[in-house]
Amino acid sequence: MPLLRVARAERIARDIHCYEFRDPAGKALAPFTAGAHVGVTAPNGSVRKYSLCNDPAEVERYTIAVKRDPAGHGGSVSLVDATRVDDLVEVTAPRNAFELDPKAGSFLLIAGGIGITPIMAMVRQLARERRAFRLVYLTRSAEDTPFLEELRAPGAGGHVTLHHDGGDPARLYDLWPLLEKPTRAHIYACGPRPLLESVRDMTGHWAASAVHFESFLDAQAQAKPEDTAFTAVLAKSGARVEVPPGCSILDAMRARGFDAPSSCESGTCGTCKTRLLAGAADHRDLVLAEDEKAQWIMICVSRALSPDITLER
Repeated sequence: MPLLRVARAERIARDIHCYEFRDPAGKALAPFTAGAHVGVTAPNGSVRKYSLCNDPAEVERYTIAVKRDPAGHGGSVSLVDATRVDDLVEVTAPRNAFELDPKAGSFLLIAGGIGITPIMAMVRQLARERRAFRLVYLTRSAEDTPFLEELRAPGAGGHVTLHHDGGDPARLYDLWPLLEKPTRAHIYACGPRPLLESVRDMTGHWAASAVHFESFLDAQAQAKPEDTAFTAVLAKSGARVEVPPGCSILDAMRARGFDAPSSCESGTCGTCKTRLLAGAADHRDLVLAEDEKAQWIMICVSRALSPDITLER
């Protein structure tokens, strides 16, 4: 991974910090598209994915926003507490599983909390290109809202709705009027799992190709206390791969030397979609339609309800 210099490190909202990375020699960075993420190595050695939130037209820098989460795996705490301006940090090349569809007539962007990060790159690009979009950004309070002043500014472009619910379920924003009737718009949603599940449930009558999700939860974050070990049988080789609690099928396969296409590894992009030949799946993705769940599984997050499942691998 290339080493990039930290050119900016500052708090931009409660528990949220912005970091800007540049090439130490001032060279242009690898290009990216709105919705892309990079892997950043924290001082404690952990690598975490963070969405790029600056305009893709800015070839000289990458900008990310990080929420310091003491309940997480330690990467965000290490990055926020121990990273300073002029430090050199390992940053991977950008990857994108949440890319804007160039054929979309317009865009409905829905963000919750720190889920604004990939959406901000979209807002900046679409505003620059003068393309039609609407942003609905949901947070607890103004103090918890990064990029607040920029989004409030008259030149933000599009139609921006900012809603603070104060953590009160009775004050949740009602998305149904925006989602009740399908349009030519493409929907891009990023934020907490309950928000994404709500958007998914309200867009079942939309074309599946027009609804896009991004989640920051990996298989370990989605683990449940009742999870038990099971065996994934790979039909092509006959190999039996043991999948313990807290480990995804994909990671268990990798540990045995088997690989499969993947990208987001949070159950939102569909890259790791695998045919399910036998067994009962515990689906934890936001991709599969109900009529697909009997025959397919997303091996980056989903598990098994039966002792064994057989995959077309």
